[in-house]
Amino acid sequence: MKFKIDKSFILKKILPVLGGAVLGFSYYYFIGCNGSCPISGNPYISTLYGAGLGLLWALPINSKKKVENGTSN
Repeated sequence: MKFKIDKSFILKKILPVLGGAVLGFSYYYFIGCNGSCPISGNPYISTLYGAGLGLLWALPINSKKKVENGTSN
């Protein structure tokens, strides 16, 4: 059984998560403190936080449905 992955799925869902993880680790490496900070002092936690933010950015936002022109009565 072959599993086909759509390229738009990769671009819209997986790439932002990977990018967030890279940015989270980069924040630890270049800016993070030496152990006293709970997020930026640990490379694993900062990477997970970055991936989580990338996931939040990739998820769709449900907006209110547009009302069609016409009377509501």
